[in-house]
Amino acid sequence: MINLMQNYLDAFILGILGFMSLILVWLSIERFLYYRQVPLGEFTDRESLTIALTHHLTTLSSIGANAPYVGLLGTVLGILITFHQLGQSGHIAANQMMLGLALALKATALGLVVAIPAILMYNGFLRKIDVLTAQWGQLQRAQGKIAVDQGEPPQRELR
Repeated sequence: MINLMQNYLDAFILGILGFMSLILVWLSIERFLYYRQVPLGEFTDRESLTIALTHHLTTLSSIGANAPYVGLLGTVLGILITFHQLGQSGHIAANQMMLGLALALKATALGLVVAIPAILMYNGFLRKIDVLTAQWGQLQRAQGKIAVDQGEPPQRELR
């Protein structure tokens, strides 16, 4: 079991983080292109606008929240493998231990490399949603479809 983990741990963790990165890039591009040309005039109510604008944001948020944990899992398993190898060898060499720990820590760093852009994109998209919702409200008021003072701010769904 340890040999299997030793041989495939990096590929497994990097594969998961790579897949998360691919989804992050794909959804970020999709949302960016959608927000550039969203047809605000076609929405008749705030709820349908919010549903359309927040589509896929849960996935971006989940990637940002979970990528560090995937990296941390890789680090913990890498440290366990390093300690197991040191215990099996019968002698402790500082260079072996430091090399093993350094290699294990790369998983955490890669998890953060995935998570930080995901959270930045998510927060940027939330701001864009607020702007588009305000523009929709202005358009609706200009067309006389809603009262000038509704008295309630736009609701943001928590996911």
